[in-house]
Amino acid sequence: MLMMMMMMMKRKGSKESLTLVALLVASASCILPPTKEDLNQISIQGEKYLDRQIENAINGVKEMKSVMQKSSEEHKRFLDDLEKTEQKKEEAMRTAQEMEAKLEKEEEVCNETMKALWEECKPCLKNTCVKYYSRTCSSGSGLVGRQLEEVLNRTSPFSIWINGEKIDILEQEGQRQNREFKNLEEKYTEMADGVDNIFTDSMKVADYVHYSPPVIYLPNFLSPYARRGRSIRSLFHDPFHGFQNLFSPMMGMSRNFFSSMGSMMDMDSDTVPNEDGNVNEDVIITKPYGNGRMTCREIRRNSAGCFKFRDECQKCKEIQHIDCSGKKPLEGPLKEELEEALALAERFTQQYNSLLKRFEEQMLNTSSILDLFNRQFGWVSSLANNTSDGIFSVQAVMCKDSEKKVDGEEEPGETKVSVKLFDSPSMNFTVPSEIPWNDPKFSEVVAQEALDRYKETSVVIK
Repeated sequence: MLMMMMMMMKRKGSKESLTLVALLVASASCILPPTKEDLNQISIQGEKYLDRQIENAINGVKEMKSVMQKSSEEHKRFLDDLEKTEQKKEEAMRTAQEMEAKLEKEEEVCNETMKALWEECKPCLKNTCVKYYSRTCSSGSGLVGRQLEEVLNRTSPFSIWINGEKIDILEQEGQRQNREFKNLEEKYTEMADGVDNIFTDSMKVADYVHYSPPVIYLPNFLSPYARRGRSIRSLFHDPFHGFQNLFSPMMGMSRNFFSSMGSMMDMDSDTVPNEDGNVNEDVIITKPYGNGRMTCREIRRNSAGCFKFRDECQKCKEIQHIDCSGKKPLEGPLKEELEEALALAERFTQQYNSLLKRFEEQMLNTSSILDLFNRQFGWVSSLANNTSDGIFSVQAVMCKDSEKKVDGEEEPGETKVSVKLFDSPSMNFTVPSEIPWNDPKFSEVVAQEALDRYKETSVVIK
């Protein structure tokens, strides 16, 4: 291009033209550094490029808000379903507890006979459970024995035959579910507040952009807000590692909770992952004396599982068929009603867990999408706290031509640039010498590099 211009100007014989060509060649070769006016023009062109990036980021934050609004609709449906399931579960539990109380009243009719059998049943049940536990499990048999003794001392004799341990398990699981729900709601609120704050700040920037001159300066236009405003990170633990990390740890916890629930309800617990995520934990087979199998950890956590060994103790078996003034409570309709109520309570407990798990998975997916938007566009919200007098300023450009090394290899040239972007400290970096400072593309390359560096240190990105 320059050669063609020189040939044309030579034909015209213009000394002025030759001088202009020489200046162009000097500028392109970086022999002639940019003047103060040149730096100002590069800054203006860079600002125009950044204006477009700000507009693009604002639109991205709007999409981010849209994703959160859809998530909010899912959240409302989740709360409705959870509330209905909770009501059904509580109703079934109340029925079970009422049936258990009625059975205990009938037990009082034959108190002396029952008491004698129970006092012989308890030590047998404890010794049998500890025996089977110690055969399989490496430690903790003493703890299991003491825990079981405490449970038996506060338990009705009928409880070992009316799935009494399931009532305790379901009550414990209900308490755990309440904690899980509270934790999930706190994380969800934290995520929603974070998105709202990013959106609000971005819209303040948008309001100024849409009603300002083409070349944007931010001369303290948001300084009153900046003085009282919060940074994005203040909503989160410092440093803020992303929306998805709010839910990732919970997913690991919930997998253990949800899977262990199955073994509590007499499912095959040898398929339940242990604390390390494996499925090879020692399993205590309770058949033919009980119903299925349990892991060592399950018995340590809930020694009422030892009730499954009741068939091995003769005195415990006699309780099941005891005759109280012509009535056999454990062979009548009360037991059937109790077991039906427990089955319903189990079903709704599992349903509640499934709802929690499904919503956590939805939130993990949503938070992943929000993180993608935040990394790409969230930086624009930090401009709401910008108090500097300008957007972009190229302060210095220093060129270095390519040169040959001692070994004959050529070291490529480079252009060192010092710029100021928004209210961040001055940035220094290099631009390939193939892009001369008087090339229109130079200002875009420099502005984009400065913006990328700004994103890395922005209060939104960590």
